[in-house]
Amino acid sequence: MRCARWRRVPFDLVREAREMSAVTHIDTAVRCQLSAHNEGGHFGLLTDVDAYGTALWLRWWESDEAELVVLRDCPVAAPGPDGDGCRLFVDHTAHHTWEDVLEEVPCAS
Repeated sequence: MRCARWRRVPFDLVREAREMSAVTHIDTAVRCQLSAHNEGGHFGLLTDVDAYGTALWLRWWESDEAELVVLRDCPVAAPGPDGDGCRLFVDHTAHHTWEDVLEEVPCAS
């Protein structure tokens, strides 16, 4: 299961993120992309930085501190010839994205 924490991206960091990438639109809120966790920082994906396998992430803590970090993409893929690649960064904690079980929400009838 993925972490449920969301964070607004401070305006000064949105502006800085635009300057760091070729993308003109940066989301103003992000969800932590890590597996559910109780300790450590949270990481929300903002945009790819370049074609060399790096991305721009917002890292934040419960103390309300936040910063931009450029991290290399995780190179691990699911087993098998058509395995999904992990959508996180190198040395992330816990599970790869393809290992996390998606929450199932029953449909109301």
